[in-house]
Amino acid sequence: MAQSIEQQLSELKELQKMEFLDESSRLEIERAIEVVEKIDSLQEDNPMFTGGKLPIKFINESSNKSPVYAKVGDSGFDLRSNEGGTLKPLERMMVSTGLFFELPDGYEMQVRPRSGLAAKHGITVLNSPGTVDTGYRGEIKVILVNLSNDTFTFEKGERVAQAVISSRVSSDFGELTEVTNISDSDRGTGGFGSTGVK
Repeated sequence: MAQSIEQQLSELKELQKMEFLDESSRLEIERAIEVVEKIDSLQEDNPMFTGGKLPIKFINESSNKSPVYAKVGDSGFDLRSNEGGTLKPLERMMVSTGLFFELPDGYEMQVRPRSGLAAKHGITVLNSPGTVDTGYRGEIKVILVNLSNDTFTFEKGERVAQAVISSRVSSDFGELTEVTNISDSDRGTGGFGSTGVK
């Protein structure tokens, strides 16, 4: 389990008192204490963070249980269908979730396929990853497509996709700048399998 900032500071300060440390080690610990204290002050000054975590606000208007990160360290959380449906081969459908999100500034939601549905049934998210912008307040819907040769039926409450909250660069952080030349790199123009298959 991750340590709190208070625990980190306490341990660093105890370590700093050790008599066997040389001057170089004491200076490194002092720098580490300064960094941790700076992080602590930044979080205190930023109302976006609560308890050291980024709050991701949502409303659940479905009868399904609310989304959660299933395990510590998971990148995404599951999105459940708020309706049942049937997808014939090569058919697509926009599936309701009943979820509405308010994303923090500087972040987006990416709607991605679930690997189990893709591997076992050939069901994927058509516009993968689907992008939900910071300013969007409408219902999250998933565009499912059936790439198998078999008809696929799903019920209300089934996990049909996963969502990942990710930082992003857009007009409030970046500016598209047209130029006449761009710098060279080791890779250059190599793409589309230029690195081979083995």
